[in-house]
Amino acid sequence: MSDELQVPLRRVAEHIAASAHATWWGEPVAERSQWQVEWDDAPTHEIMADPMALLRKVRDQIVEEELAARRERPSDVTANWSGNWWSRPPWELPSTTRALFDESPAGLWFVEDSLGWEQANTRRLGVPAGLRIFEIDTAEAWADLCARFPIEVTAQKRHDWYRATGRDGAWVVPDWAKVAEHYDAVHLQTQTYLSAAGIAIPVDEQTATVIAGWDPDQTFWFTPNVRYIDDPVRWVVEENGERTDWVRQENPT
Repeated sequence: MSDELQVPLRRVAEHIAASAHATWWGEPVAERSQWQVEWDDAPTHEIMADPMALLRKVRDQIVEEELAARRERPSDVTANWSGNWWSRPPWELPSTTRALFDESPAGLWFVEDSLGWEQANTRRLGVPAGLRIFEIDTAEAWADLCARFPIEVTAQKRHDWYRATGRDGAWVVPDWAKVAEHYDAVHLQTQTYLSAAGIAIPVDEQTATVIAGWDPDQTFWFTPNVRYIDDPVRWVVEENGERTDWVRQENPT
């Protein structure tokens, strides 16, 4: 980014960060206000009786893909090759965000890879007290998670992550099956997403990692002890001149 852009953008960022509407960006998960967003063309999420089985299966797939990538993909980071970009837990798990000041879930608004959805159903998630939730409140917290529970993904990520970060080296992501042995959920704070998503984050002298495929304020749940409560709420996009809003549909048909 040029110096000419940095100064005005920094001034805008400082004003936004000082707003009362931005105070939640650095807050822990809002346990009493968690909402699953389900887009019209996406499968419905259900609470799994054994989420660890899924996490172990996905881990095995990552290991197999890494071995295959070492054999079959070029080591040249500039090669015309692409694969899975993300480093989030499996999408099949419940993943939720808080409700904002207008009661719309943050997950309606803040989507890293939006496909232009204009309709969604949302379901409130009941969270029991006492769950162990890991807060990704800084880039260092994400790096710590990767250092404690690493799984190597160099061969399968190197091309995409080099194009995003300019770094050529070893890459790791968290082993979510191992993480789930210690925590019931993991929450990415919005301030961390804004400051650290999509960049190379050092883990140690040899390895680095990337926060990729996450949405701001997103929490993934590894436990079967949560449940969906209340009736689903439907939201639709409403255009009003230059303004676009998500509007609650009171009597969907």
